[in-house]
Amino acid sequence: MKHIIALLIENEPGALSRVVALFSARGYNIESLTVAPTEDASLSRMTIVTTGSDEVIEQITKHLNRLIEVVKVVDLTEGHYIERELMLIKVRAVGKEREEIKRTADIFRGHIVDVTEKTYTIELTGAADKLDAFIGAIDRAAILETVRTGASGIGRGERVLRV
Repeated sequence: MKHIIALLIENEPGALSRVVALFSARGYNIESLTVAPTEDASLSRMTIVTTGSDEVIEQITKHLNRLIEVVKVVDLTEGHYIERELMLIKVRAVGKEREEIKRTADIFRGHIVDVTEKTYTIELTGAADKLDAFIGAIDRAAILETVRTGASGIGRGERVLRV
């Protein structure tokens, strides 16, 4: 089962590598990882997407809480949450394809952020299945490059991750 684990960690050198080492040493896989500073410059928020049974996720959470740099850990999938992913995709767009690709990007609420004579670069945000559906809707041969951030998540309503 997929889990989205959100952490607040001290924003200092080596903190990220210790979290990753914890996963590696125990044979847990990280499907995606995003890290960025929070409104408090001394803290960073890390979002880890991983898979495992409830028992495995409980072990991961316990191990994370033991790390000195970790301030707080929350498994977002234990409650209601919002998940988004960002994708930048560069596609070949020449001749009649240009209008078709633009129309498809509009349907998926994507934004064309760069245009050349032969390419479009499109920015899309949403759940992973939406981004996968966009890739499926366009000609695979037209895809030149794809960059995805992995999931970021936040609890819904009054549920917050803060110290």
